[in-house]
Amino acid sequence: MKKFLFLVVLAAAGFANAQQHALFKDADLKAGEKLISESQCNECHIRRVGGDGSAIYNPKGRINSAGALRGMVEYCNTELNLGFFPEDTNAVAAVLNKQHYKFR
Repeated sequence: MKKFLFLVVLAAAGFANAQQHALFKDADLKAGEKLISESQCNECHIRRVGGDGSAIYNPKGRINSAGALRGMVEYCNTELNLGFFPEDTNAVAAVLNKQHYKFR
């Protein structure tokens, strides 16, 4: 029974990663979550749009593709001088895609 449950969990984890857009296939989601927290992204979004800041994630707005999402994260990186490397930008975009945009 334990082996079966382990296989189910393993398959579910693989399925969750398979649902991610190919652009984010190799992204480190844990690193992306850490960067979002350390860079205070949510606090900046709250200042810009109010509320809990989540209104900035509007899938029907101007971010209409995985590439546009990654480009917006790079824009924030550049404008705020965050010092992200390309893999960092991709990791943050992958987290945002998984949590908000769900581009496949």
